[in-house]
Amino acid sequence: MLVTPYYAAVFGLLFVALSYRIITLRRKYQVSVGDDNHKELIRAIRVHGNFSEYVPFALLLIYFIEVTTDNVLFVHVSCLIFLFARILHAYGVSQVNENIRWRFYGILTTGGVISLSALYILIHGLFGA
Repeated sequence: MLVTPYYAAVFGLLFVALSYRIITLRRKYQVSVGDDNHKELIRAIRVHGNFSEYVPFALLLIYFIEVTTDNVLFVHVSCLIFLFARILHAYGVSQVNENIRWRFYGILTTGGVISLSALYILIHGLFGA
C-alpha cells in the first residue's frame, strides 16, 4: 500500500489552510488583488507561494522513492520531516516581526529532504543499493 498519497492529502489540507489565511487577510484589509502593501498579507502570500513551489516537487521525489524501492521507512521519515519543515517555514515567514531562525531551519530542512531524496533516487538507480 502506498503511503505518499496520505501525506499528500495532509499537505493539501495545509495548502487550503494557507489559502484561507490569505482570503481572511484580503477581507480584513479589503484587498481583492495584490497586497496593497500590507506586510501581513505580503507574508501570507509568500508563505503560500513558497509552499506551492516546494511541496509538489518534494512529494514527487518521495513518491518516486516509494514506487521504485521497498524503503517505506525512508518515505515516512522524509514526509514527516518535510511536513515539520514546511510548518516551521510557514510559521517563521508569517510573522511580521520575523525570527529568522524558524525560516532558516524550515528552508534548510526542506532543502535537505529534497537533496537526500534526489540522491537516494540517483544512488538506487545507478547502483541498485
